[in-house]
Amino acid sequence: MQNKLKVGFDISQIAHTGGVGVYTQNLAKNLLNDEDLEMVFFYSSLRKPYKGSLKNVKAFRLPPTMFEVLFNRVRTTKIEKFLGDLDIFHSSDWVQPPSNAKQVTTYHDVIPLKYPGWSTSKIVSVHKRRLKIVEKEIDMVIAVSEATKKDLLEVSQIPEEKIKVIYEGVEERFKIQKKEDIEEFKKKYNLPNNFLMAIGGIGERKNLKRIKEASKDYNLIVLGEDVQVSREELPLLYASAELLVYASLYEGFGLPILEAMACGTLVVTSNVSSMPEIAGEAAVLVKPASVESIRNGIVKALDKNDELVEKGLERAKEFSWEKCAKETAQVYKELGDKE
Repeated sequence: MQNKLKVGFDISQIAHTGGVGVYTQNLAKNLLNDEDLEMVFFYSSLRKPYKGSLKNVKAFRLPPTMFEVLFNRVRTTKIEKFLGDLDIFHSSDWVQPPSNAKQVTTYHDVIPLKYPGWSTSKIVSVHKRRLKIVEKEIDMVIAVSEATKKDLLEVSQIPEEKIKVIYEGVEERFKIQKKEDIEEFKKKYNLPNNFLMAIGGIGERKNLKRIKEASKDYNLIVLGEDVQVSREELPLLYASAELLVYASLYEGFGLPILEAMACGTLVVTSNVSSMPEIAGEAAVLVKPASVESIRNGIVKALDKNDELVEKGLERAKEFSWEKCAKETAQVYKELGDKE
């Protein structure tokens, strides 16, 4: 039997909320199911000790900023110092350590590079510094959408043959919810019987000002502003809402689109960046810079209720973390065969 590939994977992003953390957690968990891989995980966080269930985690109580200096600037210490010998190393989107192994990384978006005004100067400088290393040393880049791949080709010198698109997935928890559970959830959080939902966020990218204006004739509940729920309860929030208004100005992928669809919730989303690609024909697409377009999109979606719900349920089934892990493992194996 062929020897297993030893793969190191930086899972430090699990310490943070958001799409990158969801990706990291679910990909890591599903990669463990591949019998051809021997996974070892690198985790660093000063404030959040690792408390997950992944096996073979090498955890360090050190801040990511220290590793950013060590791996992106000083660059005299290889990742093998922390994980042992590796065949493949899959880095996070923050640090790019030197390694003797074949190297893979994932780009979720290129916001600091394409829209630096939406990020702090520190984050922009980190990503610019890391990109130079990626361009010189990386063997394969995973982009989470065709839109992100296109953006990468615009802002970097990475050759197209080194970029592979692998879509993210939908966790099994996102599904049709029981009516009695929805009613209990609404009472718990004092939610109205009928409401639209939006996703909160820092800065202008989530386009909340226009979304609020477009939704002024409806009850609008903004996750992170009007209500705070755990990820375990998030499916109930989606299922309680009539519609998700996800009219962002830019997204590298857009997990909430699929999560809402999987819960049977209507979706209005933007006609820019990755959002049309992920939504397919299962959402109403709008111009995010136009309040009127968003408002009309809400009316149209509510009018097409049953049709869009069915399309959304089918669309969400096309994306799974198991599929994401299989395609990622194939990247590892193809690089391993090139030894």
